[in-house]
Amino acid sequence: MNKPCSNTPAYPLSVSANRRYLVDQHGLPCLIHGDTAWSLISALTREEVEQYLENRQRKGFNAIIVNLIEHKFNGPLNRYGEGPFTTPGDLTTPNEKYFAFADWCIEKAAGHGIQVFLAPLYLGYPHPADDDGWFHEALAAGPARCREYGRYVGQRYRRFDNVVWLMGGDRNPGEALEHVESIVEGIKEYDGGRVRPLRRVRPLRQVSPRHLFTAHTLPEHSPAVEYARGGWLNLNATYTYEIVHRKLLADYNRRPVRPFFLIESTYEGEHNASEVQIRRQAYWAILCGGCGQFIGNRPLWLFDPGWQAALDGPASQDMVRLKALFTSRAWYDLVPDQEHIAITEGLGEFRGLDTLAAARTADGSTLIVYMPTRRTVTADLSQVSGERARGWWFDPRTGKPTPAGEFPTRGCQRLTPPEEGDWVLVLDDASRDLAAPGA
Repeated sequence: MNKPCSNTPAYPLSVSANRRYLVDQHGLPCLIHGDTAWSLISALTREEVEQYLENRQRKGFNAIIVNLIEHKFNGPLNRYGEGPFTTPGDLTTPNEKYFAFADWCIEKAAGHGIQVFLAPLYLGYPHPADDDGWFHEALAAGPARCREYGRYVGQRYRRFDNVVWLMGGDRNPGEALEHVESIVEGIKEYDGGRVRPLRRVRPLRQVSPRHLFTAHTLPEHSPAVEYARGGWLNLNATYTYEIVHRKLLADYNRRPVRPFFLIESTYEGEHNASEVQIRRQAYWAILCGGCGQFIGNRPLWLFDPGWQAALDGPASQDMVRLKALFTSRAWYDLVPDQEHIAITEGLGEFRGLDTLAAARTADGSTLIVYMPTRRTVTADLSQVSGERARGWWFDPRTGKPTPAGEFPTRGCQRLTPPEEGDWVLVLDDASRDLAAPGA
């Protein structure tokens, strides 16, 4: 029997027993349905924060990525002229007025049912100017002062249920690895849980963990590798601009098993991205075993002029439909069809952008297939439980489901979408009498 999914999660979240997805405080699966709002705290007024959050709540978004302190993009001062530190660049001199506004923003997100993937010290992408983030300030501070900063934010935000800590930021830690881990250790002293000490430090308290930790590395790299030694990473993240589905499956197949999500790929409004490109990477994320995904949009992520007009762009509308589809089925129980047992033909190019992604629930009650382009596929209906399978075509551009027929669960069936474009095929055990997908 399908578990109900949490549309209004009771935070904080934790990792499921099988370590494949996240659950809320009631044990209900929570699909990460996220948006990137990196510069929200530094770029917006209170009224604008409310405008943004209300829009995202209305679309069912339950997660946003935010920099606690911004370095370059609409920072480091916030819209009220306050910087994060009374001595610029000194991590040990927090400015109460700045952090009080950050508190307000995170509390407002909680009021809208949204959890904040909060980056305490975004390191910044390594390019010639190398001024995107706080990498050099972290090195200058040294591990001890980084730990002091970690204690400050850990104590300050331990009471916020809707926080997931996001370490790093567009960069592998490299020579700052000890500095990042020192921040983690400082947070954990107040936040709960035990971190394996990497140096001779006083023992940490043995208490139950409260907030999850994840990380953001360079594209094509994995937090599970870059931060492997610390023992604190609860949630892995996929970041890629290459063959997205291959990187997702690589993270699904990693050991030890961790839940993972697509943290970043191509953003709407960047790289001449098409609408189908944004859709396919999102559908791939879940059908390749992820526990959710984030979309991005420029100008929204840094709240440049025109961001209000971008709030209702095609990507956010498409993600409403994606969430409706997956939460109408047992998405958390889907297992990627890596060996092409359920769908045997019509797979597309394995290194291409037309690659089909399919996943089947462990009990065979549902099979979901996403194809970026129209084609005839062959489904082995013996992979669907029950005596008969009921099929649906789900249009990811409109959210409209169309019946695809009912078939005995034996042998193979060739199926073709009704029109051109990208499509989702849903095959259910007919005896379950499930509502139309997306309903």
